[in-house]
Amino acid sequence: MKKGTRVIIEIICIALLVALDQWTKRLAVVHLMDKSAVELIPGILQLYFLPGGNTGAAWGMLSGHQLLFIFVSVAIVLAILYMLIRLPAGKKFTVLRILLVFIAAGGIGNMIDRAARQSVIDFIYIKAINFPIFNVADMYVSSSIVVLVILFIFKYDDEDIKEMESYLRLKGDKAGSGAGKADGAKDTDPGI
Repeated sequence: MKKGTRVIIEIICIALLVALDQWTKRLAVVHLMDKSAVELIPGILQLYFLPGGNTGAAWGMLSGHQLLFIFVSVAIVLAILYMLIRLPAGKKFTVLRILLVFIAAGGIGNMIDRAARQSVIDFIYIKAINFPIFNVADMYVSSSIVVLVILFIFKYDDEDIKEMESYLRLKGDKAGSGAGKADGAKDTDPGI
């Protein structure tokens, strides 16, 4: 598959995931706001609309700094798009690319809330462990980061990381020209 086609497919996937997140948040507003919690699994999992929304980051940290969160979200999403454009399409990096798509979608989903409502709509509550209330975008980001950490600990070795770095360096960066390529690796320009 051509690089341009692959990136377009990944952008479409991000858009679909964002749409799913926003749809679930809309359902939460319509069906859960100002209502009692809905028990999905009694004593374990509830749907509960967090009154006032979450104005902070994870678990309400840095509450009230919406412009900072929007700026950071935009920077992260742009960095992820850059990585999706630059990383090779080989099987070795397929899972990494999928995780980046989910992280970007989660960041965009919550950024939309912050820009439109000045808070993030949270409505999923794991009552059994009194876990902070979250949403679908949070699930995208949290689960993807956990898998990403596992991937970097158990799957990618130093050579894989050096190869990634060589693809992610800017074209004008002379220190990165050809660095980290495995013996016999095809030397192609990763840019579009």
